[in-house]
Amino acid sequence: MDDQTWYLRTSKVALALAIIRSTPADTSSREYTEHLAKVVSEQESTWKSKVQALEAEVLQLRHTLLLSRMRAGVFKNGDPSSQLQAQEPGSSDNTLSLLEDSGCDLSNEQRSEPSEVAQHSVESCTRTPFLPLPIVKRHCGTLENPLSSHMQFLQHFLELKNLKESGSLKTDLSHFENDFSTVSDSVFQLLDGLITFYRKPKFPFSSFWAEAVNTLAGLISDYNLSNHILKKCSKKLEEFEKTLLQVILRSNHINRFQVQHYVSQNLVTLGSCSLLRKSIISLLLSEVNSFTDVLGTINQVQASYVTHYENILSLFWVLEQLLQKENKEGSASGVGHDDQEIKKFLQKHDETIFQLSDAFPLFTFYLWRLGILLNSVETVE
Repeated sequence: MDDQTWYLRTSKVALALAIIRSTPADTSSREYTEHLAKVVSEQESTWKSKVQALEAEVLQLRHTLLLSRMRAGVFKNGDPSSQLQAQEPGSSDNTLSLLEDSGCDLSNEQRSEPSEVAQHSVESCTRTPFLPLPIVKRHCGTLENPLSSHMQFLQHFLELKNLKESGSLKTDLSHFENDFSTVSDSVFQLLDGLITFYRKPKFPFSSFWAEAVNTLAGLISDYNLSNHILKKCSKKLEEFEKTLLQVILRSNHINRFQVQHYVSQNLVTLGSCSLLRKSIISLLLSEVNSFTDVLGTINQVQASYVTHYENILSLFWVLEQLLQKENKEGSASGVGHDDQEIKKFLQKHDETIFQLSDAFPLFTFYLWRLGILLNSVETVE
């Protein structure tokens, strides 16, 4: 027996004897032990809550410090007022308010509609610069969404970063790289909140969630930030992508098509970033390939497959959007026939269409369109 094991056993015996000796006369040792365990558990829960609150406060202070340092760099290297007015006529007051704010509050009343945010993100993954957000001065605790402080900090960070990298304000950001962990920590928290929400989404959706996904897309598209974010958050990003996919596939209520359209737009927004596009395309094709195999074993859509069949059609739409963008950008994400799911899809493509075209004409029509797009990607390469 080593010393560590001996000390552990001795401590357990000593604790048991102490409990027995201190047990009240009208209480059994078992009841008293359970009471002590409950007290310790409550104290641990209290301390854990205090630790989480302190960690959130520290992160908020790191937000303020980083934004303050970046603001100082903007004003030190030139007067930003003329550049701000050139970026957004008539919005200089809002933008200057943005520069003065630490990233705590987010106006719920003046956000863009989800369709507008998603459409903009499909057209351009990196917003250069982000349009300044009107600021409403109020405490973070009054916001309906606790993630708002993280998202507004990230939006402000990108706005300031774009200012520092553009025109007469162009400066070296290398000395801020040690602070990029603050950005990664906020991205991690934002992803965690997004995953929690989309596991049990509530319709109608607030525009906040589309803005959050759009902000993530802008951050990951940034060359300097992407390495820091992916190093810490790659697993969370994969989990978020799979969560969005499951929302589409598992929806079975009467209004599911509205939910699916909204979530599909989020996948397109993420996939509009070249660093994420390849993994999303492979993930969606994996589901398409699996369901294609299922359809090959039946002659018509059975009742148990009707909902899943309809839901899969949303994946076709997302895949088309991403593959069209990939072709337009010249295979920027590296999508190619070496991918296992793409290879499987193309190898069985013609045979599958011939086999399923009579029973499932709409499904095979989408398969045919995807085949053309995937072959076009290979041609571009």
